[in-house]
Amino acid sequence: MSFSSDTAVTRRGDVFDATIHEGWDVGGNANGGYLMAIAARAMAAASRPHPVALNAHFLSPGRPGPVVCEPAVIKTGKRFSTVRGSLRSGDRPVVELLGSFAELGEVEGPVRVDATPPELPDPDDCVSFSPEAGSPTLMSRFDLRLHPEDAGFARGEPTGRPLFRGWLRFRDEPIDAFGLILAADAFPPTVFNANLPIAWTPTVEMTAHVRGLPAPGWLRCRFTTRFITGGMLEEDGELWDETGRLVAQSRQLALTPRG
Repeated sequence: MSFSSDTAVTRRGDVFDATIHEGWDVGGNANGGYLMAIAARAMAAASRPHPVALNAHFLSPGRPGPVVCEPAVIKTGKRFSTVRGSLRSGDRPVVELLGSFAELGEVEGPVRVDATPPELPDPDDCVSFSPEAGSPTLMSRFDLRLHPEDAGFARGEPTGRPLFRGWLRFRDEPIDAFGLILAADAFPPTVFNANLPIAWTPTVEMTAHVRGLPAPGWLRCRFTTRFITGGMLEEDGELWDETGRLVAQSRQLALTPRG
């Protein structure tokens, strides 16, 4: 099954039915970006076609099975709609969301970018992060190639810098605006390279900004952490398409692994 089919939603009155499919998980818990993408499809269907800014608070693990998303349009303006969304499994809340939606092709303005895409070797010269290497189930859905300088954690040699750079694409379809939300949560946690225990790093809150629709092909990605304190850490992400255009940013707040 593909990402688009595994995040599809069906309208039923004021709510949308969907399914958390197997294979989008890490250790049995559905990836947070995947859950956000499901909810975003329902929120877009109730408002405007593309997520522009989406904030999510994770309340309980997403397990395979049916879920219901209830979107509520808070405001409709000339270019943006503000939408609240709730993803539930039965009576159990899974994710609460708030987002802005628009037609990305209609959002234009001046361009100034004081950053550049990460410098990466060609994908064939990077390190494939694959299920065959003992990666989580989620990774079977992607072609993920890590910068060789950032891949030592997998053999017990972390760099000491909470940083990951690499290439990413779906194996069977182009990445769309909803796929960008998942891609922003698809790399290994940055703390895996920070000389901390490699263990579950649950996300408390995540925000994704979709800055444009990506050109077909690879995404060039960089994820960094600057502050590990108070039992929590932030992870900032940048996603650039093959043309060198910034197409998404992300920030998530997560719990520090306990080992």
